[in-house]
Amino acid sequence: MPWLAISLELEPVPAEAMSEALMEAGADSVALEPAGAHTRLTALAAAGADAAALVAAAARAAALPLPGFSAARLEDEDWVRRSQSQFGPIQVSEMIWIVPSWHEPPDRAAIAVRLDPGLAFGTGSHPSTRLVLKSLEQRIAAGDRVLDYGCGSGILAIVAAKLGAGEVAAVDIDPQALETTNENARINGVSLRVALPGELPAGTYDMILANILAGPLIALEAQIAAYTRTGGRVVLSGILQSQAAEVAAAYARDFETSVGAAEEGWALVEGTRR
Repeated sequence: MPWLAISLELEPVPAEAMSEALMEAGADSVALEPAGAHTRLTALAAAGADAAALVAAAARAAALPLPGFSAARLEDEDWVRRSQSQFGPIQVSEMIWIVPSWHEPPDRAAIAVRLDPGLAFGTGSHPSTRLVLKSLEQRIAAGDRVLDYGCGSGILAIVAAKLGAGEVAAVDIDPQALETTNENARINGVSLRVALPGELPAGTYDMILANILAGPLIALEAQIAAYTRTGGRVVLSGILQSQAAEVAAAYARDFETSVGAAEEGWALVEGTRR
């Protein structure tokens, strides 16, 4: 089918935030490449998509000024799958590798998560994803009940299950993300409860993981707090370092919060439920 290609240029850190936001807003894929002192983003969306509305929604979600952009029609070609050739195994930590299906695990003693880059965000290559995975590896306890809120590809939920969580749920507002998460869970041989947020049964969790964006995280504080047991933890990412204090302050209503590790301009916010 034909595609709509949307191109824009931003400084590197805002470009990463805009990349995530474009995926959340409905782009099918986003590619980033250096462009002098800036980063060029090329987002692919369905041919009938409204480019202006998609860019505006992404800029709002990323808390960025509305950028200039250009849009052009691309004729029939599988651009999303062709881009997979750019991806190889990613080492998140000594214990965790993210491995596309066309590669063999580099370290058979480590935890290998089989994950193909595709239409849902979350391949393990982004600093915000790595920050959550490293925290998860350090803090999860055997048998924990874990909720991945805004699961995308399901990478966080799958790693939680492989690290010994007792029960793992994954929710997202995008049905395509839920389909992708279910398929990735099947490939990795783990059992997840995958649902829209409104379909999640009542109950609380020992740990909630949310790698979204600062604006949606702030808006979701009450819902995330309601799903966290007293003494349970939240691990929040998708947050620029400049936004971390604001997110921590929003969650201080119900959590003892702190700004944790940072990487390449992105920060982790963690909290314990009071």
